[in-house]
Amino acid sequence: MKPRKTPAFGTLIFFALAFSLSLYFVFAAIQGDYGLFRRAEINAEQKALSRELASLQKRVDWMENLTKRLSDDYLDIDLLDERARDTLGYVRADEIVIR
Repeated sequence: MKPRKTPAFGTLIFFALAFSLSLYFVFAAIQGDYGLFRRAEINAEQKALSRELASLQKRVDWMENLTKRLSDDYLDIDLLDERARDTLGYVRADEIVIR
């Protein structure tokens, strides 16, 4: 039997296929739908949405406070007066209007 001087063709195909699969999985792990870049995007989006939620929660709390102050159980006369004058356009005689 003679020893081969060139590598077997099957061995080259096997290593080429293994290398190709490795490259595919590395690419998918970094760039794919569940990869590192997508995870960074999701984290950034989550932070932005958390800030928006906090802002909306402040606004809801403010509106709940105004609603409570104008309810039948607890009536804030100053707030009622302010809202009525703003809505109806009334001005007291002792007030100065600046526009």
